Amino acid sequence: MIRMSRLTDYGVVLMSYMAADPGRVHTAAEAAASAGLPLPTVSKLLRVLARGKLLVSHRGVKGGYSLACPPEEISIARIIRTLEGPVSLTACTADEPEDCEHEGCCPVRTRWQKINGAVWRALEGITLAEMAAAPSRGAAAPKASRPSLSG
Repeated sequence: MIRMSRLTDYGVVLMSYMAADPGRVHTAAEAAASAGLPLPTVSKLLRVLARGKLLVSHRGVKGGYSLACPPEEISIARIIRTLEGPVSLTACTADEPEDCEHEGCCPVRTRWQKINGAVWRALEGITLAEMAAAPSRGAAAPKASRPSLSG
């Protein structure tokens, strides 16, 4: 199964919380309470997102974090890359591919590269503003379908 880490998921949630009020400075405690996450986890994620230049850290009594740029300019891919590093579905699609003894004769390598590129483009095509937008009234979240293992 292809899955990002729980911390990355939390990071997207926190960024979406901040994108709902992008001009405001948000404290770690407020973000933790809003997301229902432990404060130490939120503090760690906010520091990583600030190091990745997605957030700006504000010191002082009225300090906290704010978005470094408008939510329309931040892709979900950028958030994931900041928290996880480069995304690749297989070793041969990584930014720095690992040596593989089958690389020269692998019949599926180019297809994995194509799939990895499609996934990455999809993530690049979704902005933080879209993630933070309130769902339309009456819209239900789509159910994920599971492929049949019986063929």
